Order: sequence, then structure tokens, then C-alpha cells
Amino acid sequence: MKWNLRWVAAKRDIWRPSDLKTAFEQVGFTPSLNKVCALWSSKPVTVRLDDLDMICAALNCTVADLMTAEPVAAEQTEEGDRPQAVGEHPRAGSGSRPVPKQTGGAVGQRRPLPPN
Repeated sequence: MKWNLRWVAAKRDIWRPSDLKTAFEQVGFTPSLNKVCALWSSKPVTVRLDDLDMICAALNCTVADLMTAEPVAAEQTEEGDRPQAVGEHPRAGSGSRPVPKQTGGAVGQRRPLPPN
């Protein structure tokens, strides 16, 4: 999501966080100046729906004005670069069953497989 608070505020001739805080207070929304500055300067990780409603009321806008969906770019990786799922390509010579790890005991002794 793209956070467009500054753009929407600029359309309403609001250029500073302190002016934005004043606009918020006119509709009964009283966040701290620190919170307003955080909303102003960067994309918030979370926004309460009640707060979002008050922001829209103060700026006379919609949620669609404040947030714009951005498509997620699909990463194009080569076959060898992508992570493999467990068991996707069995190890050479392992057959259809996994090979148990060696135990700390005698050389060549293997752990028993779990029951099916």
C-alpha cells in the first residue's frame, strides 16, 4: 500500500504536521504531535479504523485517497535460485524413503526410522 497522507493534506493546503494536528482537533481527533509526525513522515505499519475515519473526516477525503494499492512485483528467479520444498527433489541414491542420519555410536550404524 502507498500512504498518501502528505499528498491529500497538500491538496487541502496543509503543509506541516502541526497544521494537520489542528485539522484533526477540529473534528475531535486528538492524537499527540509525535503520532501526527509519524503519520506525516512515513507509512504507518498499522492504523486503527477509528483513527482512519477521523483522518478522512478532517481532510474531507476517502480511504482510497489516503491509501493506494500497489501491485506486488513478482520476482523472476531462475530454477536453481528458488528455494526448494522439502522432498521436492530427493537426494541421489536415496530411493523413495529418507536416509536416517548417522548416530554418535558405531561407524555405519544408523538411527531407526520412525514407524509409518
